[in-house]
Amino acid sequence: MTKSGWKFDNSYSRLPVSFFTSQNPKPVNSPKLVIFNEPLAASLGLDDEALKTEDAAAVFSGNKIPEGAAPLAQAYAGHQFGHLTMLGDGRAVLLGEQITPKGERVDIQLKGSGRTPYSRGGDGRAALGPMLREYIISEAMQALRIPTTRSLAVVTTGETIIRETLLPGAILTRVASSHIRVGTFQYAAGKGDMDDLRTFADYTIKRHYPNIAGDDNPYLSLLQEVIRRQAALIAKWQLVGFIHGVMNTDNMTISGETIDYGPCAFMDVYDPQTVFSSIDREGRYAYENQPYIGGWNLARFAETLLPLLHDNQEQAVQIAQDEISKYMNSYQTNWLKGMRAKLGIFNEEEQDESLVEELLSLMQKNKADYTNTFLSLTNGQHTDNKLFGSTEFAQWLKRWKERLGRQEETEELSRQLMKNSNPVVIPRNHRVEEALEAAVEQEDYSVMNRLLQALATPYEHTSDKEEYCTLPEQSARPYQTFCGT
Repeated sequence: MTKSGWKFDNSYSRLPVSFFTSQNPKPVNSPKLVIFNEPLAASLGLDDEALKTEDAAAVFSGNKIPEGAAPLAQAYAGHQFGHLTMLGDGRAVLLGEQITPKGERVDIQLKGSGRTPYSRGGDGRAALGPMLREYIISEAMQALRIPTTRSLAVVTTGETIIRETLLPGAILTRVASSHIRVGTFQYAAGKGDMDDLRTFADYTIKRHYPNIAGDDNPYLSLLQEVIRRQAALIAKWQLVGFIHGVMNTDNMTISGETIDYGPCAFMDVYDPQTVFSSIDREGRYAYENQPYIGGWNLARFAETLLPLLHDNQEQAVQIAQDEISKYMNSYQTNWLKGMRAKLGIFNEEEQDESLVEELLSLMQKNKADYTNTFLSLTNGQHTDNKLFGSTEFAQWLKRWKERLGRQEETEELSRQLMKNSNPVVIPRNHRVEEALEAAVEQEDYSVMNRLLQALATPYEHTSDKEEYCTLPEQSARPYQTFCGT
């Protein structure tokens, strides 16, 4: 272990060489550390004071390679908006795998670190705004108890990059359980080398699901575990109104973590057809479609495992179809359990789903804010707006209160369950944009730091968060986010 606390053991680099390309990040002119996640660093076993003395900006920009690191760019494929493409880390380098004080293994990746063999004509760099955006959203997701990659640091590079305009360059240090994706398995299967596919599947099992290694068919168990985790993850997205934006197969992890925060955002007004990505013109990745796209992506994952599931292809296909058919029920079970909690319901009744659906329908009809509606129900403060003033809502409210009355738990316990299930704050789009504008245009990070502080405790119902609950002013143009981050 180094003085800074780096303790690398780079198992990915011991896979067949076709899975990656060894290379260092491309040096930058004058790196400057602009934000550093001290609590995360401590959990990784890093000494922030020692890092500072060894010039953290140099490490997190890729100008200095920590002792024990084995930098590489990973190869993978992916269905992008339904079309299969050979991809890879076009602007990211995996420094190595840090072993934490708890013995956990995590990837340390630099995003925006320069061209690689997988760049496909890109410059391999990233702009400051999108890197700060990923920092904000990923840390908010962590606080919302949603499995996610994390953000350790952002450095500016002292260089200008060209997009639609000239933008300040930056590099994000991302921490992940791994960067193994559905698309990585598509790449392995596409190579047609059964030995490599089996080796990679065994590696994934050992890294993420060691408990299934001794199963009669560990590859079937792997498929089942990934389905289970993705069903739970996407349900959590839906419960907080999170829209990923680009659910390509290369953006779905085998570990069940949310990854690649490009054109993502959180819903304000409840509308199942909400799309934020500027390039998703057909609504493929709209809020209401996310559960179904999850199933589609998992079917692509199952296809890669067919040679490992059974020697007979027909039987392998049947096995895979049987497992994929269970996904939606698993998702629905997770979602309904979460919705019951958001409404303070502990037990189960057959009519619960219709109770939830009726509320959502009223929210959509009355253009009600998703987060604030549940917050108002939690606090018992039914403000005078279009939804709460309607006769239909009064009827629903009566049904809900009757439902709560049919369970053993007290009203106080129900209220506490709701407080633990309904966040006061989310990274609302206008607040995120406000923070990014101050940081990028004025080099003022105070707005972002205040926002991060509020987002760190989203379930603490305190008055200091009120300013982050306010809705944006109405605009004639819908809010859009952009890829290429």
